Amino acid sequence: MAEEYVLPAKDIIDNARTKLLYTVPTEGLGEDAVKHHLETHIAPALNRQSQSPTYYGFVTGGATPAAKHADHLAVEHDQNVQVHLPDDTICTDVEDAALRMVCDLLRLDHHDWQHRTFTTGATASNIVGLACGREYVIREAAKRKGKDVNAYNISERGLFTTMLELDLSSIQILTTAPHSSLRKAASILGLGRESVQDLGLYQTPHNFDFNALEAALQKPNTASIIVVSCAEVNTGFFATSGNDMHSLRSLATKYNAWTHIDAAVGLPARFLPSGDNTLSAIYDGVKDIELADSITGDAHKLFNVPYDCGIFLSRHLGLGMQVFQNVGAAYLATGLTSSVPSPLNIAIENSRRFRALPVYATLAAYGRSGLGDTLKRQIALARSIAQFIASEPGFEILPRSPPSFNKVKEQGISRIYIVVLFRATDDALNKELVQRINATRKIFVSGTQWDGQPAARFALSNWQVDVERDMALITEVLRGVLKD
Repeated sequence: MAEEYVLPAKDIIDNARTKLLYTVPTEGLGEDAVKHHLETHIAPALNRQSQSPTYYGFVTGGATPAAKHADHLAVEHDQNVQVHLPDDTICTDVEDAALRMVCDLLRLDHHDWQHRTFTTGATASNIVGLACGREYVIREAAKRKGKDVNAYNISERGLFTTMLELDLSSIQILTTAPHSSLRKAASILGLGRESVQDLGLYQTPHNFDFNALEAALQKPNTASIIVVSCAEVNTGFFATSGNDMHSLRSLATKYNAWTHIDAAVGLPARFLPSGDNTLSAIYDGVKDIELADSITGDAHKLFNVPYDCGIFLSRHLGLGMQVFQNVGAAYLATGLTSSVPSPLNIAIENSRRFRALPVYATLAAYGRSGLGDTLKRQIALARSIAQFIASEPGFEILPRSPPSFNKVKEQGISRIYIVVLFRATDDALNKELVQRINATRKIFVSGTQWDGQPAARFALSNWQVDVERDMALITEVLRGVLKD
């Protein structure tokens, strides 16, 4: 059997570029010619990021057989899932059912999380979460001043006018080790990238400095949104543990802040089977997230459905509809009272792909135990990789544990979720480490920065993971890189 590579050879990519069309043919090439062009030139030049179990970049995920089949049906039937029309199509009912299943899988009561929708991904979900949070903190500011909250809302009056009338100088986003999409969301929503404040502890920057957080919440003429990184993108470490979520909830209530969980990576830890002591640090990282106001998830990561599909959940349906409803568009109304809100009135998009069908299919096909088993295998492989790297003098696991942090050192490998961050101990090799690993085309890892130095990152997220098989290939590649 020929060896399958994760990346196409450079000459294949270069050749494919020479075959691309940049102007529209006058007569058209015809369907058969275009099929040949796609299959012969373009398809071979694509990487196998979803197809291969050894693509470890960007928490990319994959697509289960059930999800792929459902996605083909979604294309074939091409539903525009925007308005709930129960007498015309079942597509919005399928989306509602899939989202209820998601809540059930995550051990969240769907009655409490009635603002739920599928988005294009975690970035869009973070935008929705911050938009709702922005509206909420404005209403709370109006309430504190004894004003009619319905008269002060950004969705009707605009950000500048409303803040000016309420004597607010800023809306700040308080977080730790934020993903870049959070600053992007802040930029899009007019809050600004500089509104995002990183309040992590010095030696464990993914954890909140609660003293600094409360001091920031006390800032005058300022409204606040708290965002929890669940889990941090470079290390996979969780921002909260123990009673941290209760502390955050208390502070949010005291200072009228909105609490949002960015759980694009960490959310699936909620469906791990309970009772495994080796996973206690992971359980702890997603404990009590139901205390938040809103949650971001990413189905095209660890849920293993095709791109693109994000998840958004919130406790505040009315607030979401206030922000996202299509006002004055009678042709978009359902004409009836329903327990299923029209998707176009609770999130960004009006025209929407049938993203729910692959999610529905994969949850139905594999169930809680199947999905939990897949995640356990991914965690097991990540920990095997970490143990191997820690045993090799030429590599170093990151981040380094502070000498005084006995608990962190005791947890050791048990802190590892699905991400392994590392570097080469030789500086010259470290600068080329990611390039050398990926040049083998056998596995793919992401490059990043840690402590101002280049670092490499394994991210385990494909459903096809096999610990023994994949570990043999990974050790072969890493040892080869050290010898070269």
